[in-house]
Amino acid sequence: MRHGKKINHLGRKAAHRKAMLSNMACSLIEHKRINTTVAKAKALRQYIEPVLTKSKTDSTHSRRIVFKYLQNKYAVTELFREVAPKISDRNGGYTRIIRTGNRLGDNAEMCMIELVDFNELMLQEAKPAKKTTRRSRRGGTAKTDEAPAADTKAEAKEEPKAEVKAEETPVEEKKEEPKAEAPKEEKKEDEAEGTEEEKTEE
Repeated sequence: MRHGKKINHLGRKAAHRKAMLSNMACSLIEHKRINTTVAKAKALRQYIEPVLTKSKTDSTHSRRIVFKYLQNKYAVTELFREVAPKISDRNGGYTRIIRTGNRLGDNAEMCMIELVDFNELMLQEAKPAKKTTRRSRRGGTAKTDEAPAADTKAEAKEEPKAEVKAEETPVEEKKEEPKAEAPKEEKKEDEAEGTEEEKTEE
């Protein structure tokens, strides 16, 4: 029984397995993504993530420890020059495994393992996402909530002016109303006199 043995031997002896993982780690650092089986990708993730964490501190000691794992001075240079500055703000989880289906020959489960900070498409999609508060259910941001408040203040300032104008206008109408009504009454009297004259003529 193999209870508690978490290492996947991948059907290889220790020397063969270490050499394979070292080569895969160098390829991942150089190309930023590689295609392999899911089992190998999971083993590679456990192998390379401590190496990436070690590369954050650029010292001779760190470079020698990383070289012990990679055994490739070009990969070490690439790691400390290009990869380390990009992953400096990330606290672990440097790689991503994306499953791509099964292989035709032996039906093995295939995947693509990549460095998270070098996938530009996913980084561009993640940037425009805006933070939404849990309180607002309208789908607006905090800025949109502030805008109506400013409008209400402006309306509150404008309302007294409107009331003053409303008070002034009826006064003017009252002054004008008697002038407008006087001619109408005269016309009515003229019409009444005209009707009386017509009756007398008849």
